[in-house]
Amino acid sequence: QVQLVESGGGLVQAGGSLRLSCAASGRTASSYAMGWFRQAPGKEREFVAVINWSGDYTYYAESVKGRFTISRDNAKNMVYLQMNSLKPEDTAVYYCAARSGGANVLMRAYDYWGQGTQVTVSS
Repeated sequence: QVQLVESGGGLVQAGGSLRLSCAASGRTASSYAMGWFRQAPGKEREFVAVINWSGDYTYYAESVKGRFTISRDNAKNMVYLQMNSLKPEDTAVYYCAARSGGANVLMRAYDYWGQGTQVTVSS
């Protein structure tokens, strides 16, 4: 079992930055690939970024490439999403997720999910 708790969301102006954190608990949490997904009001949840268990592979949605950076600290069982140059269209609830296999962009591939943290970007 892996428990995930997101933090770091909030209200920010367009062009600003936020760093989301995801704390993972569980004996083997550091061996999981970790993804960030988001869900805007009235829209389906979508993939944002993923990092493999060792941190040497990352992949991003086109909409955030060059603005967002995913990273992890396995010693602390933490995953981060640094979000720069935020846009109003980035407004959503952001979720972290864990899976025991390799990096994957599909929601159904993930075994564990956090409760989410709200990010609101004002124009």
